[in-house]
Amino acid sequence: MKNWNARKRIVAAEDLAPEHRLQRSLGWPHLVALGVGAIVGTGILTLIGVGADKAGPAVILSFLVAGAICACAALAYAEMATMIPASGSAYTYTYVVVGELAAWVVGWSLILEYSLVVSAVAVGWSGYAAPLLQAAVGAPMSLMQGPELGGVVNLPAIFIIAAVAGLLILGTKESATLNAALVLVKIAALIVFVAVALPYFDAANLQPFLPFGFPKTVGADGVERGVMAAAAIIFFAFYGFDAIATAAEEARDPGRDLAIGIVGSMLACVVIYMAVAAAAIGALAYPRFADSPEPLALILRELGRPGVATFLAGAAVVALPTVILAFFYGQSRIFFVMARDGLLPRGLATVSRRGSPVRITAFTAAILGVIAGLFPLDEIAALANAGTLLAFAAVALCMLLMRRRAPDAPRRFRAPLPWVVGGIAIGGCLYLFASLPARTQLYFLIWNAVGLVLYAAFAGRRRGPAAA
Repeated sequence: MKNWNARKRIVAAEDLAPEHRLQRSLGWPHLVALGVGAIVGTGILTLIGVGADKAGPAVILSFLVAGAICACAALAYAEMATMIPASGSAYTYTYVVVGELAAWVVGWSLILEYSLVVSAVAVGWSGYAAPLLQAAVGAPMSLMQGPELGGVVNLPAIFIIAAVAGLLILGTKESATLNAALVLVKIAALIVFVAVALPYFDAANLQPFLPFGFPKTVGADGVERGVMAAAAIIFFAFYGFDAIATAAEEARDPGRDLAIGIVGSMLACVVIYMAVAAAAIGALAYPRFADSPEPLALILRELGRPGVATFLAGAAVVALPTVILAFFYGQSRIFFVMARDGLLPRGLATVSRRGSPVRITAFTAAILGVIAGLFPLDEIAALANAGTLLAFAAVALCMLLMRRRAPDAPRRFRAPLPWVVGGIAIGGCLYLFASLPARTQLYFLIWNAVGLVLYAAFAGRRRGPAAA
């Protein structure tokens, strides 16, 4: 483990060997759509019910708290992405600023985050697709559900992962263009929901506003509730903009496009989420949709608008693959850069003639397909939040260290009030991590213990620090 504190030296993408060089094909509209596609997904469509069960009407504050912390993290990401325009996101920034071992922990946590998100969304998409397939072609449910539900394998979940992998292998620009079109479908559906639900707004539904208090508390029933308990789960609905930072080497003008993509997608989603949360809570008393797997559609049906509810559900089915695409993209790029650095087998870090990392994309698809096809995810999905919180705090710390270490270094984007922004991002992430379920915290520690063993056994033994 002689390289545990070695820092990575960044080499311009144009100076890399052709087989390790990604193609620059993305403009800022592609990046904004990539971020919105990742952020707006199962979170707002389902977690508003879970959040309402934990916080009551104050779930609106939970969205605000989680959004504010993510916004500060996004500003830190934007500064670091324009200062270090290389793929790898939080992993690369930590490698450059702190050192290899810390970078491994962050990269290992990002692998956990992206794997769980992609697999969970694929299983969720399968839940919508399975009944349709059974009705259309008589497909047996045993082949459309994992073992935890009494089935054999979840083939639709594996299929959608394979389809997204094929699209990414075809080309990054083509994938981003299709993603942008599907994102518009999702945004249109949420705008329709707000427009339909807002006229039914009743202030009485907001009382009592704080039935479970602000900090996380454990009730007599053993359930953790409070604004922060809800925010720690709702946080899942906001992240995704970090996938943009993995596109640094594929952006046409990374110094400009990354900042616009990260900050623009985050601000857009905070506005969208606050509007949806206010419309939902105001239209229907929260106990009537708390913990519903489809809270927005349920609210519309309760308001006597079943046609709009069907439209919302249909839009979700059509557009959910954008979440899979964005996080799959980020996952494959994290794997690619870690392999290029030698922390994973270097043979995985090669690109096709079209500039697409085919091997690492196929490798990622195989791992995600196994998880989505066979494993139960309901009890460990919150692990994705834990991994993300660590990555966000690490990026904010890197920004502050570079402000002290290299205050005059070129920065195309500078976060305002960096010590305030960085402090809120780090402190907020720590508070949210403390608000996660105790079991999730334990699983996260176990995951990283396994990662450290793997680092000592393989990654820490390689010769020489990375220079790519």
